[in-house]
Amino acid sequence: MIGAKGSDRTRLDVEVTLAEVKKLQIDRSHRDARGLFYIEGVRNFIRAIENNFNISTILFSEKLLTVPPARKLVRRSRRQGIPTINLTPEQFRSISCCPRASGIGAIVRQHWSKLHHVSPQVGLCWVALETVRSPGNLGTLIRTSDAVGGAGFIFLGTKADPFDPNVIRPSMGAIFHQKIVRTNFSSLHHWVRRHSCSVVGASPDGTADFHKFNYPRSTLLFFGEERQGLTRQQRDLCHDLVRIPMVGEADSLNLAVAGSLLMYEVYRSGSFARSRN
Repeated sequence: MIGAKGSDRTRLDVEVTLAEVKKLQIDRSHRDARGLFYIEGVRNFIRAIENNFNISTILFSEKLLTVPPARKLVRRSRRQGIPTINLTPEQFRSISCCPRASGIGAIVRQHWSKLHHVSPQVGLCWVALETVRSPGNLGTLIRTSDAVGGAGFIFLGTKADPFDPNVIRPSMGAIFHQKIVRTNFSSLHHWVRRHSCSVVGASPDGTADFHKFNYPRSTLLFFGEERQGLTRQQRDLCHDLVRIPMVGEADSLNLAVAGSLLMYEVYRSGSFARSRN
């Protein structure tokens, strides 16, 4: 009888946790209210652990998870007291968004940094955004920022969600290496002035070609929404506007492409300056 009750309780815990994962995947208001998000895959799991993220629950399938380092981390996490749930392959696939389920996932605490705790002098550059129409574009920008040594992202308002599963996947684990800040225009304006930070916006009507501009050491790149570009309020915060030359019929670039080009230009510009010293 005791065994049966324990089995029923375990089954109920699994069902509750699976329901929680599904809600975290599709319901942003629930993610925000709980301050949690869900990750899947060996790369994400290992990077979350390596960067000391607060893991709420680990979900894995003994039969599906075949990567030794990940299996070792699951065992170590369990010994440290982190709740772990061993799922059947069918149960894990029911919450998997990947064509081939890796067998490892985790519910993770969202990580937000306060604006007054970060500095534009840290990292290659920062990126400021208010609205991003495509979550995949944001994930790609996060991945590029990590690749060039960027420090992180500053989000104006609440429109963008960096913990959307459709952002996490294309970021390829880079989300765990970036500082994430949410603030407002007034606070960002004071932060920029206090740190003597240069804000460079990207716009088709910019006054300088992006590859000819001299990017200062402390640079904040500001990108507008994919279709509308920079708003008047965003432009007012920028010290300079740069453009990416286009000689074909297209009048704009994908946000992820444009943002990545600018971040790599900041990287190239900094590398060139260092090679001359």
